[in-house]
This record gives sequence, C-alpha cells and structure tokens, in this order.
Amino acid sequence: MLLPLRSRPASSTVATESGGTAAADGPGSTDPGSTGAAPGTSTVLRDLLDGFRFMLRTRWLWATLAFASLAVLAFMGPLDVLLPFAIKDNAGGGPGDHALVLAAFGAGGALASLYVASRPMPRRYLTVMIMLWGWGGLPMAALGLTSSVTVMVVAAFAVGASFQAATVIWGTLLQRRVPPELLGRVSSLDFFVSLLFMPVSMGLAVPISHVIGLSGAFIAAAVLPAVLAVVTIIGARLPADEAAHPLHEEQPVGGDGPDATSPQATTPRATGSQAAGPTQQ
Repeated sequence: MLLPLRSRPASSTVATESGGTAAADGPGSTDPGSTGAAPGTSTVLRDLLDGFRFMLRTRWLWATLAFASLAVLAFMGPLDVLLPFAIKDNAGGGPGDHALVLAAFGAGGALASLYVASRPMPRRYLTVMIMLWGWGGLPMAALGLTSSVTVMVVAAFAVGASFQAATVIWGTLLQRRVPPELLGRVSSLDFFVSLLFMPVSMGLAVPISHVIGLSGAFIAAAVLPAVLAVVTIIGARLPADEAAHPLHEEQPVGGDGPDATSPQATTPRATGSQAAGPTQQ
C-alpha cells in the first residue's frame, strides 16, 4: 500500500526502531557520495540502502513483506487470469457474471475497510493482519470448485473483505512503527515487493492450471497463503513482538518509552498518534 513520502528533518538525529540513531541531512552535513557520483544518484542509492537496512533489522517488517510477496505469487494469477475461465467453464457465466464477482470483491473490501478504520487497533495486530491475508483467502477455493455464480459472488466478497481489512491494519502499522524519515523508503519497498511477483504469478497461472487443473489452481491459491501465514507468525515470533509493542498504548516516536531522549521522542506524528518502541530482534 502506498503511503505519503515524508521529508527528512534537517540537522537532526532520529531514533530508529532498532534502538540506534541516524543523522539526518542538514546544511552542515557531508554528503558521502559528493565525490565521484552525481549528488542525485548518491542520494537515491543511499535512501534505498537505508530502507533495506531498516527492513533487514526489523523482524516484523521483513517477515510481513516476505509473506506478502509469496502470497501474491500464490493467489494473484488465479484471481486475475483464471477467474474468467472458472466463471465460464464451471458456472456457464459470461462477462456480466465476471463483473458481478469483481464488484462483490470490491464491495467487500470497501465495507471491511470502513469497519476496521472505525475500530481500535487489534491488540494482536500482527497476528490478525497476517491471518486475514492468509486464512482470509480460503474462500478462493470456492471460485474453482463451485458451479454457482452466487457462491462465487459470496466468496469474492469474503476474500475482498479480508484482504482490505488487513491492508488497513498494515497502513496504520507503518505509520505507527516506522520512523517518519524512513516512511517513504519503507513504503516504496512495500510497493516494490507487492508487485514483484505479480507478473510471475500471472504468467504461471495457465501452465499450472494445465498441470493440476482449474480447480486445483484455486485450491492451491487458497491453501498456500494460509500455510505461509502460520509459518510466518510462528517463525518470526510475531505474537511476542506485538505483545512487547502494543499500539493501543501511546509511546514516543522512535523511542524506548516516556524517558526517551531523542529530539523526536516527544514529537507526535502528523496523524496525532505515536509509534511503538524498538523492535525486539
């Protein structure tokens, strides 16, 4: 999900979620790439490296992005490429039925987004988010198994609702637990990995359906993300992380607690909420 790019404050030192500090650019700062490379190129490369470094040292972030990349690889091809064939071959439907199923997917996402956005952040926000993305896709199996367009509409509504509910949590999570000066870079990285396997999934959808069948492709698209969700939650120890960083409690931006001494420790974000403390590695 794309989030607004935030500029880095001039001549300041900011606390990162890993507990360290990073000096921001200012009038008196020295550009390490000022010699031998164009300033613009140096800045872009440095920003990219900063985003990757933050991701690699932040367990909940790289675990979520890795899960999302593999989940997109599993379900995007069947949803975008194979769904018209399922409607035509299994349910005897046409373009109007396809439009109806897609409309149900969008309507479910819109309603779920409004509901989740109006509710407090879940206490187990990482677990809930990953489970919504993983187990919320299980109704996709019905898209390849049923011969009823009505069942497809209901299944698409449920999948859309689950996916977008998790996306709202994800957007809030980035705002609360990513330092402001890194938010644009992390958001760009999120956008990159979200699209990374999308064309691959679309390209593999038809060959895989020829091997395991149309129904088998939708079953795989439903089951694989559910399995990946469990592996991610347990392997990355997400319950312990979210318990150590409850987002329902206000904490200083990028700090360890009320006594954090960073210049940004007592400055709330533009959204009015405050971020959690450093990630437990």
